Amino acid sequence: MTEEYTPPKVWTWDKENGGRFAKINRPVSGATHEKALPVGEHALQLHSLGTPNGVKVTILLEELVELGIEEAEYDAWPINIGEGEQFGSGYVEINPNSKIPALLDRGTTPPTRVFESGAILVYLAEKFGRFLPTEPSQRAECMSWLFWQMGSAPYIGGGFGHFYAYAPMKIEYCIDRYAMETKRLLDVLDKALDDRRYLCGDEYTIADMANYAWFSALVLHNAYDAAEFLSVDTYQNVIRWAKELEERPGVQRGRRVNCPWGPEEWRVPERHSMADFGEV
Repeated sequence: MTEEYTPPKVWTWDKENGGRFAKINRPVSGATHEKALPVGEHALQLHSLGTPNGVKVTILLEELVELGIEEAEYDAWPINIGEGEQFGSGYVEINPNSKIPALLDRGTTPPTRVFESGAILVYLAEKFGRFLPTEPSQRAECMSWLFWQMGSAPYIGGGFGHFYAYAPMKIEYCIDRYAMETKRLLDVLDKALDDRRYLCGDEYTIADMANYAWFSALVLHNAYDAAEFLSVDTYQNVIRWAKELEERPGVQRGRRVNCPWGPEEWRVPERHSMADFGEV
């Protein structure tokens, strides 16, 4: 049992408050240093990292490329959030929230910036007319599951993942609170997939891509080293769905882009063409 904390009347920032991300988290926004972003040959310039929020976007881009849409070719540049690169001036210009990912579409006049992963998915799906239903009811279903995931991620990553794996001390109340919510979310997804191949029925959409990025990490890849703790093997419908998606070439490539971990030959730190994937 930890000592009870009594909040002060006015919160002040303790720069040395511990934890894995203490050196990059701060209570203000904006750039901390001048740094221009690199520019590649394609209209679509993605600045990201291979976390779940980054992976959902690279999966969509690779699925579009897999369909043979040449205009969906893109340059993907890594943003090392551990080193604070998200606070460079060039990056803040396209994402004032200093989170990954961010997209700059130089194929429009003026260039279009898009930040927040869900917004990027919708922008690209609408731009290329793929993976987002046009029939009103199906579109609403897809958007509902997409925004469900956007609302769920803070509980999984910033909540459960942080307190279970990254916080400088284990706090029972916090871990219990967010483990309960993470398992509830897994149960929602598992029940939804009980009689559906994909989240919106028989059609694979951006809702699947967004949810796959987070929930496959839990049920297939032991995110936060918590598979046993969360009893992820009990969510069989989620496992079935995640495994099916992981067989798709676009998903396999999308998982590798901007990824700084895993076997070195598997990583694709920067992506500028299909040639960057080589042979694995």
